[in-house]
Amino acid sequence: MQKKDISTPEDIKIVVDAFYNDVKSDTVIGYFFTDVAKVDWNEHLPKMYKFWEFALLGTTVYKGNPMIKHTTLNAKEPLIKSHFERWTELWEATIDKYYEGEIANRAKERGQLMKTVMLVKIEQINQ
Repeated sequence: MQKKDISTPEDIKIVVDAFYNDVKSDTVIGYFFTDVAKVDWNEHLPKMYKFWEFALLGTTVYKGNPMIKHTTLNAKEPLIKSHFERWTELWEATIDKYYEGEIANRAKERGQLMKTVMLVKIEQINQ
């Protein structure tokens, strides 16, 4: 059975919720969210819905600076390449589980781009 493409804010919510549900229990990066950042999910998830709606659908206005959040997190516990690689593995697996198509592919490309940009900036900080 063919899966549909990401096309609505509800689709974004499904991906984001499933992704972070997997992230929380992940043995490689889960502790960053639960123990280091101590993420308030009631605050974080709506921001992620807006971010991805903006990035993929252009339907909302996202205000925020993900780089600042990650550099702050890096100051508490160093972020390394394997953390970013695991994030993108989980992100892509979640998208593939639920969706396929042009926007789903764009979501994976955006995840790879964010991994690359953040990793370069974090590695510069860590030197």
